[in-house]
Amino acid sequence: MTDKEARGEDPTVGLLLAAGGGRRLGGRPKALLTHRGRPLVEHAVGVLRAAGCTRVHVVLGAAADVVRERARLAGCVIVTNPQWESGMGTSLRAGLASLAGTGARAALVCLVDQPGIGPRAVARVLAAGGDEFSLVSAAYDGVRGHPVLLGAGHWADVAATATGDRGARAYLEEHAEAITLVECGDVARPFDIDTPDDLAHLG
Repeated sequence: MTDKEARGEDPTVGLLLAAGGGRRLGGRPKALLTHRGRPLVEHAVGVLRAAGCTRVHVVLGAAADVVRERARLAGCVIVTNPQWESGMGTSLRAGLASLAGTGARAALVCLVDQPGIGPRAVARVLAAGGDEFSLVSAAYDGVRGHPVLLGAGHWADVAATATGDRGARAYLEEHAEAITLVECGDVARPFDIDTPDDLAHLG
């Protein structure tokens, strides 16, 4: 624990969902895709840290042991989701469960397969959160996207509704009026790396 954490000045933890097996990519785990010479998961952790998250939890699933070997994830809390094949909802639940007892008041949830979202966008969402009741989302031309900041007061209900690949979507749709939208379309591109054609976005 850093001095900053001990003083309670770092209430938001970065939560990176990186368990996907890349089914539409021929079974290539997304965490291990190469971007700028390193595994994509390593890049995503760097984005969270550059945005201001000193604590980062990373949820792994597909090829988790290989990811641990190849990616430099020192200082991260690694959470292994054995149910990753059931969808992103299981990874979100595992990640939120890993925050129990950490003193975190919010989780800043990012997806490993969105390298077009950099530190500037993530920092904007982080800055808009404040306490355990916060619900904040990046928006692109007014449309809600990632990252999403979830105050701790919402975690139990989010976990209860996180099924399949929907993650927090059902909960956020139900509580749309309570969400603070932070426009990030001027500094980020929210594309996903889902298909072979999408690999062109990786450097």
